[in-house]
Formats: sequence, C-alpha cells, structure tokens
Amino acid sequence: MADIGQVERPGILATIAPYFRKRPFAALLLGISSGFPLTLLLGTMTFWLARVGIEKSTIGFAVGLTTPYTLKFLWAPLIDRIRLPILTGWFGQRRAWLFFVQALLFGAIWMLGASDPARNLGLFAFWAIMTSFLSATQDIVIDAYRIEILPDEELAHGTAANQLGYRIGSALIAGVVTVALASPQGLNLGWALAYGLTAFCVIPGALAALWVGPGAHERAVAVDPEARGGSWLETTIVNPFREFFSRRGAVLILLFVLIYKVGDAMGQVMLNPMIVDLGFTDAEFIAINKVVGLWGIIVGTALGAPFLAWLGMGRALFVSGMLMMLSNLTFAVLASRGHDSTWLAIAVMTEQVTSGIGLTVFVTYLSGLSNLAFTATQFALLSSFAAVGRTWLSAPAGIAAEQLGWVGFWILTTVVALPGLLLLWLLWRRGFVVESVRRARAGASA
Repeated sequence: MADIGQVERPGILATIAPYFRKRPFAALLLGISSGFPLTLLLGTMTFWLARVGIEKSTIGFAVGLTTPYTLKFLWAPLIDRIRLPILTGWFGQRRAWLFFVQALLFGAIWMLGASDPARNLGLFAFWAIMTSFLSATQDIVIDAYRIEILPDEELAHGTAANQLGYRIGSALIAGVVTVALASPQGLNLGWALAYGLTAFCVIPGALAALWVGPGAHERAVAVDPEARGGSWLETTIVNPFREFFSRRGAVLILLFVLIYKVGDAMGQVMLNPMIVDLGFTDAEFIAINKVVGLWGIIVGTALGAPFLAWLGMGRALFVSGMLMMLSNLTFAVLASRGHDSTWLAIAVMTEQVTSGIGLTVFVTYLSGLSNLAFTATQFALLSSFAAVGRTWLSAPAGIAAEQLGWVGFWILTTVVALPGLLLLWLLWRRGFVVESVRRARAGASA
C-alpha cells in the first residue's frame, strides 16, 4: 500500500531548508505561546504540589483540572463563526480571537500563581480550571491558524517548528525557568511572581500573528441576523462533524487518537513527583533539563519532518510510537538506581528526543485530518480526544505509582502503550491512515 512521503525520499538538506522559511518560523513562535500553560498545570504544578506536601494520589488526580482540553470541541464551532466586535474587523477572525483570549489567559495565570494550594486548595483549583479553559481556547485558535497559514508543502516542517516552540514553552520555560524563578535554590522569587512572569509567554504568538497576517484559508464568516437558526446551527455545528464521520474508519481513528499516547501521558504526570522522591535537588533538576533536555527537544523535533518524509505517515507513526514506549524504560532504570544524575540525564535525553519525533509526526497527522473548511472544529475534536487519554485515562497514575513503586509504574506505562500501536497497525493495514488524510486535503481544495 502506498504511503504519504514514500514516492520520493528527499535528501537531508531538502528536508531541513523549509525550517528557515517565514511561516514555519511563525509556527514556532505560536508554539511557545501554546505550550507553556499546560506545563504550568501538569508539570510545574505537580512539582509545586509535591514540594508543599500534597499526597501523590491527590497530585495524580489534579490532572483532571485540565478537563477543558478534552471538551474544547464543544465551543470550537462558535470560535469558527462568532465575530468579536471591533477586533474581528481590525485583525480577522482568527487573530481577533487570539488576542482576546491571550489577554484573559495572562490574567488567569497571574491569579493562579498568587493562589496558595497549601492553604486554600479550592481557590487554587478554581484558577487552575480558568487557566485551563482559556489555554484550551487559545489552542483552538492557534491550531486552526497554524494549519491555515501553512501550505501543504510546509505543513510537516511548520508542525515540527510548532512542536519545537511548544516544547520550548512547556519543557524549557514553564518546566525549568518557572521552577528556577520560584525555587530557593534559584532566584527565589516565589511561585506567584514566577507564574506571573511566565504569563508573558503569550507575547511570541501575538507577534507571530501580527507578522504573518490572516491565513490564506481563514473563514471570517459574519453571522447573518436574518438567517434562520436552524441554518446557522447546521453550518456551524453539524457540518464539521458530519463531514468527519462520513469518512471510512472515522470511529477507529478517534479511538486511536484517544489511546495512542496514554502511556507517555501517565509518565509525564508522575515524573516530577518521582524526581522529588529520589532526592534530586531543584538545582540538579534544573541543570539537567536546561542542558540535556533542551538539546533533546531541539534534536528530536528537528528530526520529526525528515523522519516523516523518509518513512511515510503510517510507518512514522508506528516507529515513533515504539520509540516513545521504549523510552519509558529508561526511567524504570533510573528508579531502580535511585539518585543517579547520569541516568537522569540519559532518561531525560531519550524521552525528549523520542517525544520530539513522536509529537511532530502525530500532530502532523491530526493536522492533515482537518478539513480546511472546518479547521478549528475538526482539529479541536481530534486534539480533545487525545487530551482525554492524557487527562482521564492517565489520572490513576498516582495510585499506580503508590501501589507498584516507581520501577513497576514505569514498566506499566510501557505496557499501556501497546494497545495504541496495535490499533495503529489495524488502521494502517486497512488503509485508513492515509485515506482519511487524503480525503481531508482533497475536500479542502474542492
């Protein structure tokens, strides 16, 4: 069976050159703004909660605060259609919503940092939910805008650049810099100011949107006050879902998106609590992530687009899934060795490289599945299903770590990844992996 990217196998220079074009670079800046809030809620927040003595089982379920990421497809159609007064006229539909949501997100993150989970966990949870809702809404806009500004020949590279920006915003800035700002072993500014300063990461995405301008396929559709409600409802909400579910294998594709990264998500939730349990200091954690982690992100993400070009979509998904699954075993080795900086560096490097490749391939696949006529809604649907796996299927991770110990837990995350790979093999054999992408792109150009 033919696969995307297998007709020609371009040379290494041809696969690297598009990274330096305007639109892929703008996608990188958008990724920085998109990536940092989720890590503030999952990675950095769990580190914070562990430091103030919150139980591991509670930390594991704190991931449920990101539920809006799993439900964003419900309000994505409204963002596709509703025009914001004044702003839409000035900037167009996508950019108007981006600037509006980013202003609200900035304020919510400041309030989250100012909350004290040790004294008032309820207030802390409220601002975490508000940050999550606004961040998920920002993702709806950024994902649609990113897909719409990238031509087909730059989609993989733009997605890879976006993922690099996402990882810089999440792993480096929110995951390392924020901890360094707050930690007594760093600048010791406290969590409130650390979170507040991190909120300025909304700026790169705003600058990118001003630089690139409206997307080529942007649909700034005005709401016709004389149109009948049923017609507006059908156009806005029904048609995007109808088009997607009319494709062969649509339900199996959604199931695959749901479970593909569950093992990786379980590990992400409990990594920072394990680092604390193993006795690593804030300074050790920051140093390894700043040096080893950053280079792992850069290498892995840069390899994403060439990886896809050389293997094709189906094989790239399968191989990158295997690599991400096996990378969890390096953390099992780390857990067995205890406080071992060498193995922490090896595990972090392996995880960052494999995740950089895997996320680039996976998000390119989801982007290709999104019909440009319904970009925001369909990509929100797909990424929401992916977020369900990350949020709720991985929520019992804390209980698993308590029951199995750290070594057993990381072995479990490896086993949990197998069903996703088996389902991918089934989709690939039936031709659904490639066919659905081709139909989406063909429908967009029709």
